[in-house]
Amino acid sequence: MTETPKGMAPPVSDADPFAPDALENPEPLHAALREAGPVVHLTRYDVYALARYEEVRAALVDWQRFESGAGVGLADFRREKPWRPPSLLLEADPPRHDAPRRVLSELLGPPALRRLREQWRRTAEEMVDHVLARGVEFDAFTELARAFPLRVFPDAVGLGPDGRENLLPYGNMAFNAFGPVNDLVKADAPRAAELSGWVNAQCVREALAPGGFGARIWEAADRGDLTHEQAPLVVRSLLTAGVDTTVHGLAAVLHAFATHPEQWQRLRERPHLARVAFDEAVRRQSPVQTFFRTATTDVTVAGVRIPRGTKILMFLGAANRDPARWSEPDRFDLDRDPSGHVGFGMGLHQCVGQHVARLEAEALLTALTRRIARIEPAGAPRRHLNNTLRSWASLPVRVHPAS
Repeated sequence: MTETPKGMAPPVSDADPFAPDALENPEPLHAALREAGPVVHLTRYDVYALARYEEVRAALVDWQRFESGAGVGLADFRREKPWRPPSLLLEADPPRHDAPRRVLSELLGPPALRRLREQWRRTAEEMVDHVLARGVEFDAFTELARAFPLRVFPDAVGLGPDGRENLLPYGNMAFNAFGPVNDLVKADAPRAAELSGWVNAQCVREALAPGGFGARIWEAADRGDLTHEQAPLVVRSLLTAGVDTTVHGLAAVLHAFATHPEQWQRLRERPHLARVAFDEAVRRQSPVQTFFRTATTDVTVAGVRIPRGTKILMFLGAANRDPARWSEPDRFDLDRDPSGHVGFGMGLHQCVGQHVARLEAEALLTALTRRIARIEPAGAPRRHLNNTLRSWASLPVRVHPAS
């Protein structure tokens, strides 16, 4: 990590990154934190903030000193009971993290994606044709970015058709819970028991169709690769992390193309750049904006001593727009190599399903490039505020079909 003079006190800020204006438009706060220094003490929550790429990436890969097991939100699991059993992937470190990670890495590896590619391509083409048949103006968030993952991913997991409308509200609640107990968390409270109960019911063996990812997780438990107590928690992690981030990543890339028509033309000319486009959109408008870690020991970051047991707030979205790492970071540019962005995390806890998300994006974007010559805004997009996610509520667009 970057070193500054030893013993230097960090700059102090009373900014609230979870305030509505900061969630609606986080870039000014991100720029201010990067400018202030490599480490900033946020007095409102008594946490240390990292907003520059170098420090964020280093903390993400150093799981020994920056642990996830005490929770990746503001709540400290060593001092307070989690609202639900912690995720065995996101909120656990080795050795508890190892077996679940190994099982999911195998299940979501290249052979599985090869089996899904053609099926998801056909589904994307059917969905795009259906949307275009109804008109050239539509909400790209609800009709595409939300609809496509909610169809193909639960199918792949093995969920039944009923109740899928609960997946995004549950994910919204889970990602809100990583922040403070503010109005967003309180708004989720009336449905918390209902949504948690529904999701937990989908994770039992009997609810999952044979051959899907969920059933194969239970088969891994039968082989002894997991315990049978771990299996439903791994299925739950798959459902929690596998939908919301992809939905909002797809919305980010569709919004980027609507506002950068020259990049859409480039994609139409070179459709193989679909995955690059998705990663560039995730870099530019990271669906997951923040995650916490906890210092396992007194640790020095850029000359600032962070005491053992202290929460560290990593601004992934700010790191992904750090001008020290990215040239013209606010631009959406298919000529850029976005690899190395931290939108999917980095290191041991890097998103295990990121290649699934890329495959979904490839299928949908490829179907669109074949049918649409131009995509443009048809109104002001609307954000959906969440303590962790850069979320959307509406993305009105107008398209010009290809001749």
